[in-house]
Amino acid sequence: MATNKNLKEEVKKGNFREDLYYRLLGLPIELPPLRERENDILILARYFIGKFCEENNIPSKKLSVQGQKKLMSYPFPGNVRELKSVIELAVTLSATDEIEPADLVVDRGDPLSDVASDNLTLREYQVKIIKATLKKNNNDIRLAAEKLDIGISTIYRILKEEKE
Repeated sequence: MATNKNLKEEVKKGNFREDLYYRLLGLPIELPPLRERENDILILARYFIGKFCEENNIPSKKLSVQGQKKLMSYPFPGNVRELKSVIELAVTLSATDEIEPADLVVDRGDPLSDVASDNLTLREYQVKIIKATLKKNNNDIRLAAEKLDIGISTIYRILKEEKE
């Protein structure tokens, strides 16, 4: 359980059960934020890559040296959940078996900073995401459409327009 509230104060106010408070108090766990545990970033990233690839039938991928440096230079204000999301998107965006810095979309104040660095159009990003989702799902258009929450005809139309 995680909370940003002082549970002892919540017990006094009657907002939290006293018996539950004392049960939880028996095992306090202090876990510093990810930015203070630099060594854990790459360990967790590798774990998330492996797990996401396995769960989605994607051939195994690894972080390039430059990709590792980019992850290590980012403070991860969203902590481990943010790292997991960044990795899952990177695996999806990566066109090869190696995750490069351009595949790692991290927020540096400007939500489009890394995404826009590729100088792709919105349509080119759509095509990239559709192709990655198709590849991840063994070219099953119905399943890809379902995962992307778009219509099957939309996938066909976008891919057809891309070829023109």
